[in-house]
Amino acid sequence: MHEDGSISEITAQPLTFELFAFRLRFRVLEPLYFPPGKAGNVIRGALGRTFKKFVCQPQCPGAKTCDQRSTCAYARLFEPTQITEGPSGLADWPRPFVIRATHLDDRRFRPQETFHFDFFVFELRDPALAYFAFSFSQLLREGLGPGRAATELIAIHELDEARQERAQIFDGHTLLEQRPIMLSLNAAAEAQPVQRIEVRFLTPTELKGAGHILREPDFGVLFARIRDRIHTLRQIYGRGPLPLDFSAMGERARLIKLVRNNIRWESGERRSGKTGQTHPLAGFIGSAEYEGDLAEFLPYIQAGSWTGVGRQTTWGKGHIDVTILE
Repeated sequence: MHEDGSISEITAQPLTFELFAFRLRFRVLEPLYFPPGKAGNVIRGALGRTFKKFVCQPQCPGAKTCDQRSTCAYARLFEPTQITEGPSGLADWPRPFVIRATHLDDRRFRPQETFHFDFFVFELRDPALAYFAFSFSQLLREGLGPGRAATELIAIHELDEARQERAQIFDGHTLLEQRPIMLSLNAAAEAQPVQRIEVRFLTPTELKGAGHILREPDFGVLFARIRDRIHTLRQIYGRGPLPLDFSAMGERARLIKLVRNNIRWESGERRSGKTGQTHPLAGFIGSAEYEGDLAEFLPYIQAGSWTGVGRQTTWGKGHIDVTILE
């Protein structure tokens, strides 16, 4: 972690993954409802609409065709495309943030009640905190949820490595700190042997291996998707690509055994407010236990609990947690 909170210079520092972690707290002004399984999507949609109105001209043709997309905050954060040097084969880059709002699914709030969700940002050079804070504060005007209920942003706190609140950086009116301290997650191998872990899939997780969607959480594929996501986020938004032997590490990951499988498949869908199209929100949830020489993989799985894994992580899919089993 950077003691002075500096983010102006990114130096080569292998085997770390850094991010900004925030908790946003709102007061409800009108009855508010979050549909089952869609709280993250509702928040993401409202944020995108408000953010675009804030930073884009009304006549903007869209982030992918706008001639100012290289300097546009909306394009960089919500519709990132390969406009500069980056990972080959990725026409559309992963968005540099995720929303953690599963605890709001199927919840109703009455006026004057409060709710919160967590928001992780992976863009180190410019986390655009002022843009995000202003956009979320405008939900009072734009509304949130199916009925566009008015809400009021009353506080933003930084989170520590244990996801506990520390410094308050927004008090409902003023952004108190525009350069928050980054968390630094160490991706070096564990010093002590780790032989068995449990991974919990807290939200629907959709993994692909060999071109097919998996119906059970094979460890080799799970690790590969987490490693690739961390590598890509670091390469685009952080300190550069991970200095790993991907092939050799992947071979070792395939030796890890799935020894207990307690998952189920969940289906769902979301409707895009911009295009009107529906998109599946399917994936497996539950838990799985793995056995083998896990020490070198554990830090990546732990980092994956922050980044998410698989498809549609931005609005909360692929949220995992991991526990070392004695």
